Amino acid sequence: MQFEFFPSRTVAVYMARKFLTSILAVAALLFIVLQSLDLLGESGKILAYPGNGQAQLLTYISLRAPQIIDLVLPFSVLLATIITLATLNQNSEVVAMKASGLSAHQVLAPLLIAALGVSVITFVFSERILSRATATLSAWEQAEFGPIPRDSNVKANVWVRDGDSIIQADTVEGTGPATRLTGISVYVRDKEGGLARIVNATEGVYTGNGWKLTDASQFDVITGKKEELGNITTAGGVRPDQFTLSKVNPEGMSFLQLWSAIEELKEAGRPTASLESNLWHKLSGPLSALLMPLLGAVAAFGLARSGQLFIRAVIGMALGFAYFVADNFALAMGNLGAYPPFLAAWSPFLLFLMVGETVLIRTEE
Repeated sequence: MQFEFFPSRTVAVYMARKFLTSILAVAALLFIVLQSLDLLGESGKILAYPGNGQAQLLTYISLRAPQIIDLVLPFSVLLATIITLATLNQNSEVVAMKASGLSAHQVLAPLLIAALGVSVITFVFSERILSRATATLSAWEQAEFGPIPRDSNVKANVWVRDGDSIIQADTVEGTGPATRLTGISVYVRDKEGGLARIVNATEGVYTGNGWKLTDASQFDVITGKKEELGNITTAGGVRPDQFTLSKVNPEGMSFLQLWSAIEELKEAGRPTASLESNLWHKLSGPLSALLMPLLGAVAAFGLARSGQLFIRAVIGMALGFAYFVADNFALAMGNLGAYPPFLAAWSPFLLFLMVGETVLIRTEE
């Protein structure tokens, strides 16, 4: 038996190249299909806003594409694993490698290294591109596909209470003293709890003593009169973190941004279990690509002429899809507080890692 991890550099490069080519081909096919279907479903909403046209459709594609890539990539790795291993088995290449003294883990080693590289690329892609695109697209959808907010790190449709009044902002950008509000509505209630006045403003910035509202106007509900107020300062008791922490979208934040938001929420005494589940899932999610060669390895071993190759491929696909179901279920339970955050994020990965190893060892025997 060969004891080197890569006994043949030529075979390792050949298998890794074949595996990565299959990933790209499957991912491209799934991306084109899903992107086309999604655009057909959303184009009516985008074009319904006055002035929107082809440029806005292209903008939507650029913002939605990272989400679709993140969705199809794990499935592409799974399908590419089945295609690669089934082809190698069909051509008796796995038999030749086993006959030369390679163990099952050595046969899969090039695929595991390539899958680890895909996991790293997926994590960097999620941190640098996906989170920003998701935040911007979410804010754009809240604005009914109107003008896109200038900052990609935005929160949309945020509500904060100031005594008996309620402040609503269409978008919130920045953090701390640099927090900027746009599309502001202040609903002022009377002593009986009824709506007395509505103050609208185009934007607001924090001055330290309150919020300076630009181009403010006031509508008196009782008299039905509207009054232009110009620039005013109000809501002196409302802190910037009440806007930035009132609505945290974990999918629209990077790992470090979400970590900071969780720390701020903890200091404010707010629950963070669901956000912690999403935080750890930002690490365990990309590693799902590393599991696919293990779960799909059942298609690589066993004689192709036995007539069970198709059944083995189906078993490998079933194991892979079972992982995705378990992962989504555990994350949902973590968001509901039924599972501890760390367990919700990592238990499916660890469970199917053991399942994959068990199936691989039993298959080799």
